[in-house]
Amino acid sequence: MRLKVALSEQDHVQGSDNAKVTLVEYGDYECPHCGRAHPVVKRLQKQFGDSLRFVFRNFPLNEMHPLAEPAAEAAEFAATHGKFWEMHDGIFEHQSQLSVEFLSGLAKKNGMDPQALADALGSGAFEEHVKQDFMGGVRSGVNGTPTFFINGQRHDAAPDFESLSEAIEAARKG
Repeated sequence: MRLKVALSEQDHVQGSDNAKVTLVEYGDYECPHCGRAHPVVKRLQKQFGDSLRFVFRNFPLNEMHPLAEPAAEAAEFAATHGKFWEMHDGIFEHQSQLSVEFLSGLAKKNGMDPQALADALGSGAFEEHVKQDFMGGVRSGVNGTPTFFINGQRHDAAPDFESLSEAIEAARKG
């Protein structure tokens, strides 16, 4: 399977635009497998440095994870304040505490107005962005989380450090 949605300015990206390898994750903030993949991605970023670009896209599985959508919307809210990665990392690093109150506290901790976040969640201000990510994932064959793509090719092996590291290394060598 190939990634069907090209990278754009809508995406949340860490790393150089000139990186040899782009790792795209479709993830769900409430998914325990995504929670376990988060430190794996951090380790991969450390190992590959400037040769790896990481992109995160929302894929909330709302029927199983009722807090995934509000968490994704909170991360998008944070993005409008230049704080996407702080919210993203904070949610995954404290996934067991995930609640609307936790999201509010995380926003405040990162210098954002918790009431503005509550208003955004209440109005659905970021629902469309999350839905666009989700539908792009569906078009790309994503049917669970986390799903990774390496240079546009779906990574179907386990989302563990060894498997992803080998696949990234292979993609780097071309």
